[in-house]
This record gives sequence, C-alpha cells and structure tokens, in this order.
Amino acid sequence: MSGGVDSSVAAYLLKEQGYHVIGATMQIWQQEDRCSIEKEGGCCGWSAVEDAGRVAHMLDIPYYVMNFRDEFQEKVIDYFVEEYRRGRTPNPCIACNRYVKWESLLHRSMEIGADYIATGHYARIVQCANGRYAIAPSVTARKDQSYALYNLTQEQLAHTLMPVGDYTKPQVREIAAKIGLEVANKPDSQEICFVPDQDYAGFIERETGQKELPGNFVTEDGRILGQHKGISHYTVGQRKGLNLAMGHPVFVTQIRPDTREVVIGEAQDVFTDRLTADRINYMAADHFEKGQIVTAKIRYSHAGARCEIEECTGDRITVHFPEPVRAVTPGQAVVFYEDGVVLGGATIC
Repeated sequence: MSGGVDSSVAAYLLKEQGYHVIGATMQIWQQEDRCSIEKEGGCCGWSAVEDAGRVAHMLDIPYYVMNFRDEFQEKVIDYFVEEYRRGRTPNPCIACNRYVKWESLLHRSMEIGADYIATGHYARIVQCANGRYAIAPSVTARKDQSYALYNLTQEQLAHTLMPVGDYTKPQVREIAAKIGLEVANKPDSQEICFVPDQDYAGFIERETGQKELPGNFVTEDGRILGQHKGISHYTVGQRKGLNLAMGHPVFVTQIRPDTREVVIGEAQDVFTDRLTADRINYMAADHFEKGQIVTAKIRYSHAGARCEIEECTGDRITVHFPEPVRAVTPGQAVVFYEDGVVLGGATIC
C-alpha cells in the first residue's frame, strides 16, 4: 500500500471478494530523520505510511511497514547511479518491481503466511493456453502499466493479484469516494520517488560524493560543438537543455561514457530501424523464433510498433522495424506483445 488511491481500492476489492487482506507498505527511504523522509513524498515518504495506515484502519485490515532499505539501495539506487555513469538511461521502476516489490516483498509475505501479494497496478494477469502466466494490458490504455512489469518471473506471477486492472482510473476514484476513502482524489505520483525534484545529475553527485566532469558535444565524426555539463544530464533523443546555438533544432543521438562525449545530430539521426537488447525475460513465450512478427514498445509512453525478430541467441535479441522508430535508448526496456499479452522483454543495448 503506497498510500495512493489505486492500492487502497485494490485492498478494498480483494476484501469484498472474500480474501483475508493484510496491508503492507515498503520502507525504502534511506534517511533516518522524519523531515528528510517527508520531503521524499510519492510512494516512499512518511505521508504514504500515514495515508496507508488510515486506509487500513478504515478497511479493518492488519497493517505493517516492512523495511526494504538495503534491497532498495542495492537493486534500485545503485543500479540507477551506475547506469547513468555508463551513459545509459535506466528505468528504476522496472528494477524496483522485479527485485524489491516482487522478490523481497513476495518472499517476506510468504514467510508470514500469505498466498499472494496484490498491487494497485493497472494490468491483468492471465494464464495462457501453454500454461505460462503473462501480463495483459489493463482495460484502459491511458493507464496501462504492463510495460513496467515485463520482468516478472513465472513464480512471481503465479502468486500475484492485480484487481484494479479491470477498471479505469475514474472508476477506481469513484469506488474510493463511494466507500469514503480520504485518498479518493489524491494526485498520482509522477516522478521517480527517490528523486522528487527530477534533478538526476544532482542526486547522483550527492549519492556518490563526486562532482560530475564536463565533456564535449561532438558530431558523429568527432567535430567539437561545445562543452556539456556531464553525461548524466542527457539521454538519447533529447532536444531541450542543450544550449547549443546551431540555428536549428538538434538532438542527442549517442552518449560515449569512455570519452565523456555527447554526440549531436539532426532530427533524422534519432531514428533507427534496428535494435539489440539483452537480459531477456520470457513471459507468455518461452522463446522467440527468427522471422517472428511481434509488437514492440521501446518506452513506457510508446504506442508500440511492429517488428521482426532477426536473431535471438542465448540472452540477446535483435529486431528490425519496417518503419524506423525514434530514440531507441540504451538502458530502457523493449517489451514484446502479441495476442493481447506480454511475450517478454529485454534491456536495450
């Protein structure tokens, strides 16, 4: 329970269905003092605990705060920092889902006798004809969160419930209001929970104790265009905030961490018809076939595009897009869909 309306309504719906529900909030903040914790806000500030506790009291369910600070530090924060320092753009929510919410929390929950964990994610769990479990998009495309859940294992899916995946956001808020939950109109958290000011570079400097070194903006062939503030300030496809007087819009096309160079190009240079990814997680499928046609999403907000599997060997996959896609970004996930379910996904190289 994050203290938000979605997980609160999920708890209510499950209780109505006859489940014995236990509320739990993950303590993942790193600071000890309450003032610092309060600033975090989102799903990991002190206000989340207070809101979730009030909801649990109203629903008359037991409520616990479980400490996962060490797991969150290692699996999410350390990963986030290291990926940016490697010139990649990480997705900490995907890492948190797999290794904290669905690994640590599920293990701890089953230790105390739970059969399932449940969340307020807008997605659904289905069992396919081949017997495998998979994530299916929610009934509302505007709030679908299946992309960020592609990395869950079969064991984790078999012990998970997602009751709000059958509802739209307005319907969830209506249920909350109807039963008198104070969080019925609580705004959604939009930013990364541990970087609420969205200053990723500043967070990385504070976390590592090292000031980031500047480097050069360059063209593909190495011509120097100016100096940048440090590679963690930039991501592939970025146009704003470059402060380059080129006379026309230009874009980040590549980041070279070894030389601290940020490569600048034209609008067309941000498009590609091919990507390679590794660290595959299979979900509805247990393998991919060469020549197989699927739909791929290359970021959370991407509508999806048809592509062909060119090669899939070991833990590495290469796909071709008949229509080039924009801003394929190393460190982000590519998630494959077919027949309304997640087949699997991987991390873009």
